[in-house]
Amino acid sequence: MAGRPLSTLPRIVILDGHTLNPGDLSWEALLSLGEVSVYPRTAPADIIARSQDADLLIVNKVRIDADVIAQLPHLRCICVTATGYNNIDIAAARARQIPVCNVVGYGTDAVAQHVFALLLELTNHVALHVASVRAGDWSEQPDFSYWRAPLTELRGKTLGIVGFGRIGQQVATIGQAFGLRILAHHKHPQRDARHGVTFTDVPTLFRESDFISLNTPLTASNRGFVNAGLLNVVKPGAILINTARGELIDEIALANALKEGPLAAAALDVLSQEPPPPDHPLFVLPNCLITPHQAWASREARQRLLDGTLANVLAFLAGNHQNVVN
Repeated sequence: MAGRPLSTLPRIVILDGHTLNPGDLSWEALLSLGEVSVYPRTAPADIIARSQDADLLIVNKVRIDADVIAQLPHLRCICVTATGYNNIDIAAARARQIPVCNVVGYGTDAVAQHVFALLLELTNHVALHVASVRAGDWSEQPDFSYWRAPLTELRGKTLGIVGFGRIGQQVATIGQAFGLRILAHHKHPQRDARHGVTFTDVPTLFRESDFISLNTPLTASNRGFVNAGLLNVVKPGAILINTARGELIDEIALANALKEGPLAAAALDVLSQEPPPPDHPLFVLPNCLITPHQAWASREARQRLLDGTLANVLAFLAGNHQNVVN
């Protein structure tokens, strides 16, 4: 085991606590566990200095690579305040016998809800019509009702879900409540079979779905799988929603598909670079809605994430490692 024996006051360093807790949650339970330093954000140049004496690191998106791990002699555990852990060099941590612990399931309901917030905005155009009313358009109408864009019912349409883990399954549950037909692509179709869900391959899902929701983890094999070839086979008028990882999509191909068809619109909560450059090619497209990677960030979900992180820390301090990914 790496590092010095843990004292009664372990040294715990939180390197980027702001996104998890911008001030509406409490660090109190963690602060009671030892000598705890909380940094809202940490630049790469400051990682070593801030973490030098840490027994345990808590990080969200700060990159902890092999070079960083090699320079932290006391480090004995890394807790990730997320489900994804691609910012950690898992092999380097394993070589030092440093467990890396994540939190799963905390954002299932929040992310699934956001999928439908985006979908309903594209089918009901709520923001467009609120702005129209505020601009005085309703007051000037000769009729009691009007609409600036077509309104689309969900019932009877097809929702294709790529990735059928916790979030994908919750998206399916909500979709079925709306009367949607559900297609899904999943690596464990027999294990996760459920009534009313038809599993299929990705090209078929893209060809037959009116709405496509990406809810799959990013892997080496699926990076950029939503490419020009796949976008060219979508049903005309289809809508693509991504609340998973931006790198799943070839964004130049997506921009072209949104300009030229057959894709009607896209709604994205994630991009391949975050924060994105101000001249990102998708920003100027009126049929592309983009939210700032916020699907996970309800207060309730963040509290569950904080509670899960606390549980991982307590388990480590007790010698009972849990949610270890390496």
